[in-house]
Amino acid sequence: MERIDKILSHHGFGSRKDVKKLLRDERVTVNGKFVYDSGFQLDIENDVVCVDDEEIRLQHDVYIMMNKCQDVVCANKDGEHQTVFDLLDESLKHKFLGGDLHCMGRLDIDTEGLLILTTDGKLTHKLLSPKTHAPKTYAVGLRDSLTEEEKQNYKEKFSKGFWIDRDQNEAGFDAQPAEIQFEVRNEGESLPPGVQAGLSPTPPSAGTPRSAPKIDCLLTIYEGKFHQVKRMFAQLGNEVVYLKRVKMGQLELDPAIPLGGYRELTKEEVELLSK
Repeated sequence: MERIDKILSHHGFGSRKDVKKLLRDERVTVNGKFVYDSGFQLDIENDVVCVDDEEIRLQHDVYIMMNKCQDVVCANKDGEHQTVFDLLDESLKHKFLGGDLHCMGRLDIDTEGLLILTTDGKLTHKLLSPKTHAPKTYAVGLRDSLTEEEKQNYKEKFSKGFWIDRDQNEAGFDAQPAEIQFEVRNEGESLPPGVQAGLSPTPPSAGTPRSAPKIDCLLTIYEGKFHQVKRMFAQLGNEVVYLKRVKMGQLELDPAIPLGGYRELTKEEVELLSK
């Protein structure tokens, strides 16, 4: 049960003072009856609330899947770059009953792919907690091509885990075992759906057409250190030139979402994320 003034205020209808005026002006109904008391308690799961005869979708928490594009940052505000919150519709730019939208784990400015925006702090803590070891899978494009022998060496290294050197202000650490898959696609076959979702083409060089980025492997890690994927490959003498997160836990990126696009998660997808 929640107060109606709190609910409407958190759903974008102004301050509680503004909501009181809505109620006085007979613009708000609950289950078909006008409500005048700003302290009226309603059941957000079962009651039907209308403002100006339009039903309001009552939500405690919001879960959004975004296919993050490059050149936007995972921050609420940034004086230099566009943020992921700038990409959202105005209807989502307000406080919800569950709190403010936040990023469930960040992606670098040049990294694309699956980003979850939510108000559910408990779920965020669960997935990002080091104790959970929630898997995160990335499609990776590498600067240097690898021989079969080098691929096998990479597999052995990642499967056992290895030391990562200090990177500027970031301390070194022991990277935990991870899973690397090089057989991402065979000639004539398409990438797995989550990988090819809204793939951004690489910038064309002089006279050459735009093309999809080169994907060399899929890497699944079970922790989330700063710039971890890039630092792991750098430790092995290579460089990540393209990076896209395609899966978190059991939830895969919807291939129908274009770069920079988003949609709300279904109940089934929220449950997948919670597993």
